[in-house]
Parts: sequence; C-alpha cells; structure tokens
Amino acid sequence: SCLQLGVERFRGVCILGFNSAEWFIADIGAILAGGIAVGIYTTNSPEACHYVAENCSANVLVVENHKQLQKILEIQHKLPHLKAIIQYGEELKEKRPNLYSWSEFMDLGKDIPDTQLREIIESQKPNQCCTLIYTSGTTGQPKGVMLSHDNLTWTALAAGRFIMLTDAREKQELVVSYLPLSHIAAQMSDIWLAMTFGVQVFFAQPDALKGTLVDTLREVRPTAFLGVPRVWEKMEEKMKSVGAKSSALRRKVASWAKGVGLQTNLKRMNGYSEVPVNFHLARHLVYKKVRKAIGLDRCTRCYTGAAPITRETLEFFLSLNIPVLELYGMSESCGPHTISLPHAFKLTSCGKEVAGCRTLIDKPDRDGNGEICFSGRHVFMGYLNMEEKTKEAIDEDGWLHSGDLGKHDKDGFLYITGRIKELIITAGGENIPPVPIEDAVKDAVPIISNAMLVGDKAKFLAMLLTLKCNVDVETGEPGDDLTPEAIEYCQKLGSKATKISEIISSKDKAIYAAIQKGISAVNEGAVSNAQKVQKWVLLEKDFSLFGGELGPTMKLKRSVVAQKYKDQIAQFYADAATPT
Repeated sequence: SCLQLGVERFRGVCILGFNSAEWFIADIGAILAGGIAVGIYTTNSPEACHYVAENCSANVLVVENHKQLQKILEIQHKLPHLKAIIQYGEELKEKRPNLYSWSEFMDLGKDIPDTQLREIIESQKPNQCCTLIYTSGTTGQPKGVMLSHDNLTWTALAAGRFIMLTDAREKQELVVSYLPLSHIAAQMSDIWLAMTFGVQVFFAQPDALKGTLVDTLREVRPTAFLGVPRVWEKMEEKMKSVGAKSSALRRKVASWAKGVGLQTNLKRMNGYSEVPVNFHLARHLVYKKVRKAIGLDRCTRCYTGAAPITRETLEFFLSLNIPVLELYGMSESCGPHTISLPHAFKLTSCGKEVAGCRTLIDKPDRDGNGEICFSGRHVFMGYLNMEEKTKEAIDEDGWLHSGDLGKHDKDGFLYITGRIKELIITAGGENIPPVPIEDAVKDAVPIISNAMLVGDKAKFLAMLLTLKCNVDVETGEPGDDLTPEAIEYCQKLGSKATKISEIISSKDKAIYAAIQKGISAVNEGAVSNAQKVQKWVLLEKDFSLFGGELGPTMKLKRSVVAQKYKDQIAQFYADAATPT
C-alpha cells in the first residue's frame, strides 16, 4: 500500500498515535517499502509535528484519530512531499482528497505485484537508515537519530540474549506496550525485541499512564515489564495509600515483611545465596499477594530506564521482593548500552555493558568520574541533515559521547553521577551535580513532588519545590488539591491544609518548618558548604508535561523551568548578602 501511494526511497512515513497493531504494521511496512519509519509524540503541537514531517521529507502521515488529524490538516499546506494521510483509530468524519481510512489503505496494495516489493527489499542494505527517532532534546530543536537495519537487528538480538529472553518456540514471553513508540525504549522492546524473540505483545488503553495500566497488567500478567521511573513512583504512591488504609495488624505484617525483604535482597545482591525461613513466610503472606495485585506475578524482569530513579523507590520495591532493574543508554545507541540482571545488579547502578558494547570513561577526575562514551554496533549513523551535531556526538575514533557523567566500580558496574550540561558551576567555581541533592530533599520531605536546584554562576544554591497534588485525568494538568498522602502528612504535622494555595498564602508554619527541617538535614550531609541549599521557594503548580516542565519521558527540562520561574529565581539572589 505504501508503494501504491508512491513512497519514495528514504522518505519519511510518520506515525502519530497511541500504541496499536496498526502502529507496528505502518512502521514495518514503511521500512520494507524502502521508506523511513518515523514516530511522532502524540503530545506534539501542530508546529512540532510540522518540524518532524518536514525534516524527514514525509510522503505519508499515519494518524490515530480525528484529534491528531486536525494537527496535520493545519500544517498540510507546508509539507511539499506529503502524498497521503491515513487514519487508523476511528472512522473518518469527513471525505478529503488523499485521506484514507485504514481499510482503504490496506486495499491499496492489492494491485502491486509481490515481485516489485521483493525487488525493493532485496536492494536494501544493512548499513542503510530505516528508522528515525527524534530525540526530545532538552535544548533546541529535536534531532533525527538515524538508525540502520543493522543497528536495530543487532541491538535487539544482543540485548535480548543478554537478559535471556526465551525464544517463543521454547516458552512464550508476554509484554504490555504502553510507553510512546516514538521513543527508542518502547520501540526497541515492543517492536524489535518482540519480533526477534516472538514475544506476544498486548496493547494498553491510551489512558494507561493516567491510571488504567495496572488493570491491563493484571489482565495480561506479563513476563517482562519496562517502566520509566514515573510509572514506578506512581505505583509506589498508590500502594502506599492503599496500605495506609488497611488494618493495624495488616500494616504490622507488611512492615515486618518489607524489613525481611529488603535485608534478604540486599544480601542476595551482595552474593549471599542462603534465604532465611522468615523470607519464605513473608513471600507467602505478603510478596505473592502484592505481585498478584499489580499484575506482576509472572514477571521475572522488571526494568526501569530513560531517566534517573530514586534509591527510595528502588528500595521500596526491593523490600516487596520486586527487584526493579536499571538499564541505561540513549536513542543514539538504539536504546540499551548497559543492563542490570536479576543475578547481577547493584542498587543505583545501571548494570554492565551488553555483550559487544564497550564503554570509555573520558577524562576521569580523581574519583574516576568522567564522560561516558559508547562504542559498538548499536551506535547510530548520525543526525539527519546535521553534520556538525553528528561530529559533536561521535569523535574521530568512533566513540559516541553521551553527555552523561559516570564511573565504574571495582566489579565493572556503571553508575551515572550526573549530566555535563546540567552541572551547576557556582560563582566559586564548584561543579555541583543537582540530581543527588534533589533526590535527597525529596526523600527527606515526602510531601515534595519535584525539586529543582539552581545556582549556576551564583554565590549559593537555592531550590524550587512543588508539592504532591491531584492531576486532571483528562488534560494531565496539575491541580491545587493535595494528594491524600500529602494531606495525611500535613495532619501529622498539625496542619489542616488540603490545598497548595492554602499552604503558600498562609505560609503554613508547620509545613514550612518541616520543609526547612528536611533541607537542613540534607545540608548536614553535604560534601562542602558550596553544596548546601541556602534558600527555597514553594511553587503554586507542580511540574508536568502539560506545563512544559517535563519531557515525554518525564525528564525535567531545566531550561524551561528556569525561564518560566525566572522571577522567583532572581528573588533568591536579589539581596546582595549570602544567607547563613
């Protein structure tokens, strides 16, 4: 059907919609027809869709529904290469030239002889580009990451063997597809790994991340599951709020089981194999039930990636005998580079290199921290039409520079310690990675949802804080009402607040004191005075994808936040004197 529409060699076929069989079919069909498969985030504005479609000279656009179609119709006149639009998720509301329903699209290919398709497939070479992943880039315009047939097929096989996925001829693996397929993580796990190992793929509801994911997990009971940190954090919050409502005895048993679970798993992680009797009892009483409740009773591999996850969340799941394993990589490496394994993981480490991948720690400091660089067959071809940017990413020796700072421990496990670009360099010249300090504050003050450290070129560090609030399920916009757990926390402190605005407008003494106490405790553990948080402010709205402060994988867009709250940040430094 792509051939019938006149898809030209190396022209884009863009797909804009939630995960579905049609998404997979359009993606793979585009590749076999000699085009390039390109996913577009469903949250993109019409302008952002135009940027991608024009950048890859799109011949065809595949959209899910009327809402996404509207975005394309708005920009259609500015896309000279566009030949057709296909809508797959719902019936067409209007007839337009070159607009097809999915079934009409499927019928188009009937008259094209197989020989014509075979000829094109035969002419394709392993080192040619077949997929573009647009990095959401926390700065500037997105870059089109060119991935070759070899990049994808080699990485899928290497990563799948590394985590010991079973071939479907021996045992059927099952996964749930719900993370955006325009992102490398979902595309690698849901399409390429699944195809390589014959994994059965189930599609979640489009509102999966707004709360229905657990229902799908309980129905499917996958054998492997990949979540971004926000997914694991949401599960943790939900489980804690359910736990808080159960009887005193149940809470006591759960608390005992979590203690046993954490101790046993930490020992296991450090190489002790014997399992105490009380662990078996706890598994029978608690762990099995918890896994069943969240649909992970058959899941032997629970993974997290795409953004940093806190130690607190990892320990929470470990205490329930659910090791959440971290992996690390980037779009430019087809997804994975290092992966933790059930029998080889360390808390807060991203694991070891996938067989065939190599790491270089560039320009290490005295603690062994340097820029993480990759090499291997998973390293991308370059950025589409961006030669300069490609040269910045891949050096003359072929090393891909990640922009991440990290180090290896004595056993070869990789730890990410920060990003070069997000390092805060104070007026005194101290290099400060913000994430560990932000995580410590979130750990110390459970009511805090997001924390962002500021202080670049300044005399001291300060922090923007947001509180945990309920989110509008439809729009994803954060509201003013505190979450039930947050309200409970306020009550414990003797505050009657139920809204963020109440806390801020009255400068709620109990809450402000608790936040200050938590920050002071974090400061106690600071490496140096320069790493202490001297001032902070509560913001009226939590960060969100809706507000633009978070990217599609819930990564903090620091530059956006800095711009949006520049007045509050300026206020920190308005007084000349450094606070003590």
